[in-house]
Amino acid sequence: MRPLGAVTRGTTNPNRLRRIDNFIAYRCGDLLAGAAHPLVVDLGYGATPITAIELRSRLATAVRADVAVVGLEIDPVRVAGAQPFADPPGLQFRRGGFELAGLAPTVVRAFNVLRQYPEDEVAAAWRTMTAGGAVLIEGTCDELGRIATWAVIEAGAPATLTLSARLSDLDHPATFAERLPKALIHHNVPGHPIHDLLAELGAAWEASATPFGPRQRWLATVERFRQQWPAQFAPARWRRGELTVPWTF
Repeated sequence: MRPLGAVTRGTTNPNRLRRIDNFIAYRCGDLLAGAAHPLVVDLGYGATPITAIELRSRLATAVRADVAVVGLEIDPVRVAGAQPFADPPGLQFRRGGFELAGLAPTVVRAFNVLRQYPEDEVAAAWRTMTAGGAVLIEGTCDELGRIATWAVIEAGAPATLTLSARLSDLDHPATFAERLPKALIHHNVPGHPIHDLLAELGAAWEASATPFGPRQRWLATVERFRQQWPAQFAPARWRRGELTVPWTF
């Protein structure tokens, strides 16, 4: 089967996707725990396999020991370079793209991949990756994973948007605009819902200055924000610097 997609930039760093991995364990933990053969595909792991290795370790610790991770890359050179780190059956590396190399995963993580594609190709990629019933976590982050946003995609349709930050480094929620998923980044202009969301989040941040530190300011911000926008999950997620809202964009 010919891989669907194109080779993209492969830069990555250790711990870059820690926030996303922890979210997957939380959001998809029950799904993976109940699967007969829990499989997660890490699509487009990049020039080194470190993020796939970390994903496997975190899920094995937080969810179940026998969860399997398959890293997929279109570039055969990257696939060959990852083989010394494979540890079958728990961790494997194969050549593949949006067709997922014919695999039937429970969850797919695709980070910093679709950001490098034209926006009009995003919806088709979502549909292809979720055609077999997988839950897709798709988004983007900065080089060190301090600022990230992602969508949860089910049956080809986006269900939620999550904004996540290392709070000690968050100067203002406007920073999220630079790392929005490809489906939203060009819509952050007046008159569009994502622009309204970031504007209201920014106003809540500005009204929530506190002498007690960035985490307390963020929690106060979310409390103000959720008076206008529904915030999902328990406050424990907010304390991590996360905010998840229904996808209404």
